[in-house]
Amino acid sequence: MSNFKEDLMKVKAFVFDVDGVLSSQMISLYPNGEPMRTANIKDGFALQLAVKLGYQVAIISGGNTEAVKKRYEGLGLQHVHMGISDKWPCFEKWMAETGIDASEVMYMGDDLPDYPVMKRVGIPVCPADAVEEIKSLCKYISDKNGGQGAVRDVMEQVLRAHGKWALDYIW
Repeated sequence: MSNFKEDLMKVKAFVFDVDGVLSSQMISLYPNGEPMRTANIKDGFALQLAVKLGYQVAIISGGNTEAVKKRYEGLGLQHVHMGISDKWPCFEKWMAETGIDASEVMYMGDDLPDYPVMKRVGIPVCPADAVEEIKSLCKYISDKNGGQGAVRDVMEQVLRAHGKWALDYIW
């Protein structure tokens, strides 16, 4: 079994689920039944920084709201896939488009729809409040819940390991 700190050096790309990862598991509903999601500002900073530094960053979500798509495209993500119930074919297509190998991907998911992808990627990770089946696959479980900085936690670890987090490097 590999060491997580060593695995960080292999990361060339990040893929995230939305509900339960980039937003909390508890959501409010608009009167029309559409979910209202929250977004963590510090997660957003880490996402846009990784894009600026040349990492491939993607979202694959079963949810399908325009606000979510607009938020993450606004941060510079070029691969925001919404309304995806079977994530593996979408993930395969994304790998083919980007030239990224599954072994180079850190994927953060929290629930069973993420399982098919997470069992095939190099570095599966999850928030603290992920379901047990997902936790059992993970090389790292953040101490943060989904929507509460779990994405920033893992991205910052990768960028620090790669020597790309220091303020003098960024600015």
